[in-house]
Amino acid sequence: MTRPSHAKKEVEQALKHAELQGWRVVVGGGHCWGKMYCPFNDTDCRCAEFCITSVWSTPKNPGNFARQLRRVVDNCSGNRMAKGAANVAEER
Repeated sequence: MTRPSHAKKEVEQALKHAELQGWRVVVGGGHCWGKMYCPFNDTDCRCAEFCITSVWSTPKNPGNFARQLRRVVDNCSGNRMAKGAANVAEER
């Protein structure tokens, strides 16, 4: 089943980026449009909340908010470790 698209195109592109990295996007749940969940569920996560990020429906600046979502995905400690392991495997 496909999820509904976000109204702001920049945020939608950031959500697609997150999904390509393995993150799960769940729509609904309170005051936000949805949430992004990290696939690694690591206790050593940078935010100590297992990388759960709220996605707002009407951010003040959609471009800045989209960049913030991309940074969360790209700077996730689990994501970094997985990329590091892949780089080591490629070197061998």
